[in-house]
Amino acid sequence: MNFQLLIADLLADVNAIVWGPVTLCLLVGTGLYLTVRLKLIQVFRLPLAMKLLFKPASGKGDLSSFAALCTALSATIGTGNIVGVATAIKIGGPGALFWMWLAAFFGMATKYAECMLAVKYRTTDARGQIAGGPMYYIERGLGLGWLAKLFAVFGVGVAFFGIGTFAQVNAISDAMTIAFHVPSWVTALVLTVLVAAVTLGGVKRIANVAQRLVPTMALGYVLACVWILVAFSDQILPAFALIIESAFTPISAAGGFLGATVAQALQIGIARGVFSNEAGLGSAPIAAAAAKTNEPVEQGLVSMTGTFFDTIVICTMTGLVLIITGVWSGETAGAAMTSAAFASGGSALVGQYLVTIALVCFAFTTILGWHYYGERCWYYLVGDKGLRLYQGLFLALIAVGAFIQLDMIWLLADTVNGLMAIPNLIAIVGLRHIIHAETLRYFSKREGNAVDEAEVVAG
Repeated sequence: MNFQLLIADLLADVNAIVWGPVTLCLLVGTGLYLTVRLKLIQVFRLPLAMKLLFKPASGKGDLSSFAALCTALSATIGTGNIVGVATAIKIGGPGALFWMWLAAFFGMATKYAECMLAVKYRTTDARGQIAGGPMYYIERGLGLGWLAKLFAVFGVGVAFFGIGTFAQVNAISDAMTIAFHVPSWVTALVLTVLVAAVTLGGVKRIANVAQRLVPTMALGYVLACVWILVAFSDQILPAFALIIESAFTPISAAGGFLGATVAQALQIGIARGVFSNEAGLGSAPIAAAAAKTNEPVEQGLVSMTGTFFDTIVICTMTGLVLIITGVWSGETAGAAMTSAAFASGGSALVGQYLVTIALVCFAFTTILGWHYYGERCWYYLVGDKGLRLYQGLFLALIAVGAFIQLDMIWLLADTVNGLMAIPNLIAIVGLRHIIHAETLRYFSKREGNAVDEAEVVAG
């Protein structure tokens, strides 16, 4: 048997275990519990969260709340929004988008909780920089140092082999080859140099790049999607009907689509949703911890909007474009499928270039964000001594990422994502009383109400 095929089969078996019923129940169940316990915070407090985005920075920290959000969004808005959505719909049918929505809705409550905890339990490292994230609230909040280390190990794994390198580099390389006929080795070389130039400047340089690129690229992509939706406006309602129907009904094979069961749609939808918005994964809290704020709840609210923008807005736009243009059931897959969808609303050339530019920008900022996440996990494990080694390994993996098989990349990325999420979700469940107490105290103070201490203790 081919060695690469053997590895792919092994990864598929491990991935099936990692993303089995236990992880899916833990992921969605945690978000569901927090949604109920925090009284639909992602609905009723979303207007306040949007307002807090533009609140002037004040308090201890390295970045403004907006810069921290942009740093987190730089890591979340990536290939998952273009390639990930296309892959999910190709495998699970249009119904996969429904399960992405569901995961994102509950994920907003999870994102709020994990980022609030990051600010509450953050500390200052030996270099004088703010240090926070799941490693610290697992250790300082739960007192489980071994679980904190396990999370950090998986975090480095995701940075090296998951969202951080291979999936992004491969997507950029393929897009550049298809659109501009750039050889893979040239893309890999240029990308490695650019990433080195930004990441070696530390979190503030990464945040500066993210603040400039993320809002611009997200707005540009959304406007392009709106252009297609207007052109196919008569297909929007039927598309929503198909999404809802196929979320609960098996879809038969059609064209290049091989058919999908409800279980396939659910599993791939949730997995790709987590890959895209990273709610519950534990990555965004690492950036949130660096925010200049004295209010953990406020940063939790600001960070919660990241999941809304990433999945509810951008992934939905991509999914609708794929469905209303009919390309989801064709022969293409991944970025090529999304390019074909945009080409349906205009010229093939415009569609191809548009998707390529969006994909390159999205994936590049994701690499930057995940370099920072992985570095903080690495620092937690070994301190200052090994940072140069981490940086060298990260850049080396970027250099080779363009030459790895796409199917194996997604299997590996999904697997390490799931492994990283499990310790973080355990911590959120373990600290649920703290989450509720902090939230209750903040809103009671803000609204001038007396705090019910009995309710706080009950959690």
